[in-house]
Amino acid sequence: MSSAPANAADGGEEATRAVLVGVDIGGDPSFDATLDELALLAASAGDTVVARVIARRKAPDPALFIGSGKADEIKALVAATAAHGVIFDQPLSPSQQRNLERHMGVAVADRTSLILDIFAARAQSHEGKLQVELARLQYMATRLVGRWSHLERQRGGIGTRGGPGEAQIELDKRMIGERIKSVKERLEKVKRQRGTQRKARERRGTFRISLLGYTNAGKSTLFNNLVKARAYAADQLFATLDTTTRALWLGEAQSSVSLSDTVGFIRDLPHKLVEAFEATLQEAADADLLLHVIDASSPLLAEQQAEVDRVLEEIGAAQVPQLLVYNKCDLLEDSLQPREPVDSIEVHPGVRRQRVFVSARTGQGLVALRAAIGDVVLAHLNAAPHAPLVTLPDGSMAQAWPPASEAAPLT
Repeated sequence: MSSAPANAADGGEEATRAVLVGVDIGGDPSFDATLDELALLAASAGDTVVARVIARRKAPDPALFIGSGKADEIKALVAATAAHGVIFDQPLSPSQQRNLERHMGVAVADRTSLILDIFAARAQSHEGKLQVELARLQYMATRLVGRWSHLERQRGGIGTRGGPGEAQIELDKRMIGERIKSVKERLEKVKRQRGTQRKARERRGTFRISLLGYTNAGKSTLFNNLVKARAYAADQLFATLDTTTRALWLGEAQSSVSLSDTVGFIRDLPHKLVEAFEATLQEAADADLLLHVIDASSPLLAEQQAEVDRVLEEIGAAQVPQLLVYNKCDLLEDSLQPREPVDSIEVHPGVRRQRVFVSARTGQGLVALRAAIGDVVLAHLNAAPHAPLVTLPDGSMAQAWPPASEAAPLT
């Protein structure tokens, strides 16, 4: 949301009070009727949720997305709760956002802009800041038409920027376009540097592992426990955005591997954000093994796992072998505790993956996890050079032999 209003009483800033709105379009099975995830996103952005509204429509209203009747209802709720803004769980078109703001008299944001705000606040590295800036610029470029009254002014004449009669909106478009081009060039340089680093690791024969998963699944806490690092970890969405890589010694394999902690995924992650984070996500696509961290205590476990797999498909990492790490097992009831620390599960017809049950917070299952990783690395070290890993019918992994062209499909 927009910046919070100043609190005159103490001279500080008070949290932005927000009304959340979710719209079920045509009975979407992925619709979050609780708006819990949107509330977590709002909290991560520093907003205070004062009300939640659910609407159902067969199709979005072209002008207001929710229709005038529901817009009036939300406007009254905004007044009753003294809310500073409204956040929609679905993406809004520029015209819908503009019309809603005029109708309600407060700022209106959608899920995409909220995620972009969080990423902008959390990015720490030079690369991360560039990636977020690119995504925000690309998002802004689609919202210039009629967005601000100053864009309707015409500028022209001797000594002014732009050609005669050139609209301010054209100047803004050009400025954003030039900035996007500049940021892309700088990101391309970062991408080349990452490529050089990856080639150096390949020459050293380093086995590469990437931690990934749905946001707030506990990746950074697990990363810290495995490599004794101090990466920032918190019980919030997108606590960390920048990729961190450390060496992990595996006594089981008497070998050191490279372990990277990557950005978390989330439902409806803006496509432009996925594009912008291509350089970072390339760590996952180039890995020899993915540790897919899953929140075992989440009621939406299956949906979150499917969303991660969807993004992996989008970035070209669907074929990289995965070890499923079910984290936060300490939050499960006794009746739901796993019978064995390691087993396998069918993720697609005829395709099984090995899974390990852990609690990164308490240390439960970490010995079994290190052993499972060690088994995979041993298979890599003992097999023929350059042979890729494949998943066996029981969910365990081994390297392909004979060569990959004759081996079982990767999973």
